[in-house]
Amino acid sequence: MARKHYHPWRELRSREHLELTWADLPPGVRGLTDGSSAIWMEPRQLQVERRCTLSHELAHIDLGHTTKPTVAEENATRRLAAQKLITWDALVDVFKWAHNAHEAADELWVTPEVLEDRLRFLHPNERALLALIGAARHG
Repeated sequence: MARKHYHPWRELRSREHLELTWADLPPGVRGLTDGSSAIWMEPRQLQVERRCTLSHELAHIDLGHTTKPTVAEENATRRLAAQKLITWDALVDVFKWAHNAHEAADELWVTPEVLEDRLRFLHPNERALLALIGAARHG
């Protein structure tokens, strides 16, 4: 059975009021949004990076961020984007067999940074369950 992935491009198309513009952005900036009607993305990204960047900018919009986000707002955005991109079931599945974070990120169709975010924002119960799965795998 094929795993369903979140499709930020479909979500963008469903939001007819949003305009995506490809633009040269400052070094280290992959995307920006005004929080309501526009997203700008750096064109020199791999497809997986584009997928993650678009998800991140859509999360800013979903969370109502219309100005430069605070650290707390940025963390909330990173958490939401990672949760949309990596379902719990997909995370558990890949955790059972992947040998490293890059292999897991590749399978999950995300950047290693998004996988790190997903793991960083786990609920303590989720973290404990993954620890048990890891122990069973290596035990």
